[in-house]
Amino acid sequence: MTGTGILLETLNGQRRHILGILDGLSDEDLRRPVLPSGWSCLGLVQHLALDVERFWFRAVVDGEKVELKTGDEAWRVPASTSAQEIFDLYRQEIALADAIVARTPLDAEAAWWPTEVFGDDFPSRPMLGTLLHVITETATHAGHLDAARELIDERTWLIVTDRPPWND
Repeated sequence: MTGTGILLETLNGQRRHILGILDGLSDEDLRRPVLPSGWSCLGLVQHLALDVERFWFRAVVDGEKVELKTGDEAWRVPASTSAQEIFDLYRQEIALADAIVARTPLDAEAAWWPTEVFGDDFPSRPMLGTLLHVITETATHAGHLDAARELIDERTWLIVTDRPPWND
């Protein structure tokens, strides 16, 4: 397996964790804030779709001009948007991101950076750095969802039987 393949499989494991830990929750539980900060599980999935997958891969790596949310907009899910729509959006952004990862060398520099938001002093960000960042952020949020799910109904998610991709 190539370096890109190992990294993508690692990221996919975290993506599966995100979706798996939420499986079986009611719409009410997906939408209700569990922690004092006020985010909901569904809001976190929307954040991952828009602020992580879409932002890092489509906008930063590929330079695509996509609609990006500002502030905490991506964390807020309108009542008129179904949970299924948010999960479908996340899966769609994953598929688009995977296509970008597949065609982008690990040493390729980012195509775009929002200097109007983050300034000009952003260090060089090759694809490898972006993939490592997204793996870390997705894994961190998977942990957040683990805690939220346990607070909601005491369900836990254990991944002790998954084989790491480098053992293939």
